[in-house]
Amino acid sequence: MRKIFVTGIDTDAGKSVVSAILVEALQANYWKPVQAGELDNSDTIKVKSLVSNVVSEFHTEAYRLTKPMSPHAAAAIDGVDISIDRIRKEFIDLENSTRDLIIEGAGGLMVPLNSSELVIDLIKSLDVEVVVVLKNYLGSINHSLLTLETLKQRNIRVLGVVFNGESNPESERYILQYAQVKCLARIPITTNLCHDFVSNHAINLVIE
Repeated sequence: MRKIFVTGIDTDAGKSVVSAILVEALQANYWKPVQAGELDNSDTIKVKSLVSNVVSEFHTEAYRLTKPMSPHAAAAIDGVDISIDRIRKEFIDLENSTRDLIIEGAGGLMVPLNSSELVIDLIKSLDVEVVVVLKNYLGSINHSLLTLETLKQRNIRVLGVVFNGESNPESERYILQYAQVKCLARIPITTNLCHDFVSNHAINLVIE
């Protein structure tokens, strides 16, 4: 069973789209441990709506928080504490499946889950591989390299990166060369996000 955690360099990098493509490509199961806000249109619902195969399972979130904000703040409003130990226990139960598991994070690596732990601490606790979603914008080289360097310092294996949105060949070349990471896919901007879009990119996804 392969366990892949999808993170991004910012909140809107495109983690859910990339998660859907990974789920489709690997016919994997999907889990988002922490959902903050949009409970009626959660990332789990969105990803499920984009996946065509009928074998993937979409697991219930460990925490469903009502406000669309940083998980630690949303949890405080709801009167709960996010526990990495609790998430890890649910994760262990999910490992019983023979299917690969795609885990979508909340925001980026340094997003706080509680008063002392960040998303990167959750990744380390789960002992999973990471796919980083990158998006081209002014300052994105800095954000991308900081994210990749932080993962390296914590000895977390980066499976590769996915460039999402508008292409910038020079920025992409520099990030790949400097960080010595693999490009798994390039996902263009689309106004028609649908099953066919996800399926077509799943076919071309390069995962070793």
